[in-house]
Amino acid sequence: MGFWYFLMLLIGGGLVIRGLLKKNTSGLIRFGTLVIGGLLIALGLFMFQDGSDAIVADLFNLW
Repeated sequence: MGFWYFLMLLIGGGLVIRGLLKKNTSGLIRFGTLVIGGLLIALGLFMFQDGSDAIVADLFNLW
């Protein structure tokens, strides 16, 4: 599963970099790209932490 979390980190980083460097797009699209990229980075970092599987299981009532 770590591969998918790492992939989320890479995609999120790419979106953040794209949002920061693309100057000819509208502000709303740039802001949305930055927010989605930031959320992907935050989710990827959260899922790499110990015990995150128990938190997600409790959140979705899987136990």
